[in-house]
Amino acid sequence: MKAPRFWREPAGALAWALSPLGAVYGAVTAWRMGQPGVRVKAPVLCVGNFTVGGTGKTPTALALARLLRSAGERPAFLSRGYGGERRAESVRVALGASARSVGDEPLLLARMAPCYVGPDRLASAQLAIEEGASVLVMDDGLQNPKLHKTLTCAVVDADSPFGNGLCLPAGPLRAPVAAQAPFVDAIILIGGDAGAAARLSEIAPDRPIFRAALRADALAASALIGRPVLAFAGIGRPEKFFATLAGVGANVVQTAAFPDHWPYSAAEIERLAARASRDGLTLVCTEKDHVRLPPALAPLAHPLPVTLAFEAPGAVLSWLARLRVL
Repeated sequence: MKAPRFWREPAGALAWALSPLGAVYGAVTAWRMGQPGVRVKAPVLCVGNFTVGGTGKTPTALALARLLRSAGERPAFLSRGYGGERRAESVRVALGASARSVGDEPLLLARMAPCYVGPDRLASAQLAIEEGASVLVMDDGLQNPKLHKTLTCAVVDADSPFGNGLCLPAGPLRAPVAAQAPFVDAIILIGGDAGAAARLSEIAPDRPIFRAALRADALAASALIGRPVLAFAGIGRPEKFFATLAGVGANVVQTAAFPDHWPYSAAEIERLAARASRDGLTLVCTEKDHVRLPPALAPLAHPLPVTLAFEAPGAVLSWLARLRVL
């Protein structure tokens, strides 16, 4: 899905015309969030967001799992496997699986720790526990009440925290922020400054706010310094990736934006590669895009991985101790 442009702009006529539907959607979502979930025999850490679209949940889940592993835990990820094949039961993601089979984000998560995908998060949780997980990390699922969450954090992109402030379909919010905030134990703010953190404190008082930044892999980035590139991305906000490339010193000559989780065809990648070759450009994409490329054509594009770095990892680790497993 590609987010409509009017979601990121001050609410106009179309947004206000859709706002009654948004009010109903938001009220139903807020009601669902208040329903009790089933407790399982391991702590559950939910990494969600207030809006639809990419805010950095997957890099955040990976960063939190690294901290848990550093404390001696055995984390496992739970994911719906968005963009993968629909399946009736939960499965553990094999490292050799395809994005078309399990989704792109689960493939990235599985490189760090076991990842389980399926339509029923409860079933995935039980399978993960049976296979030895000591703590479960949910990638998304803040609004899903089926599984009881021990701790929940909401990831907020400082560049576009809540869009136009309206609920689906009028805007990107899943429910009003004020209705969702009571279900969040902490906020992870990606980017921004002290002012952005202060504004979030007003929205979610008494909740810790952990500042973080997305950083490009140093080795991959060094190979792109000064090089003219054709950058493409099928993520929530492709323009952020293009800005990241420029920030590491690449010369972004051409760009191509696709909807989030776009299933690239061989013909599309061949056309992009031909354009890059014709104009003397290096073809570059995100790591999340790279796992969705047809395997035979993946070598044509250079992925630029990013990781999330916390400003105060010790404080985050102390907060994670509330899971009572550390």
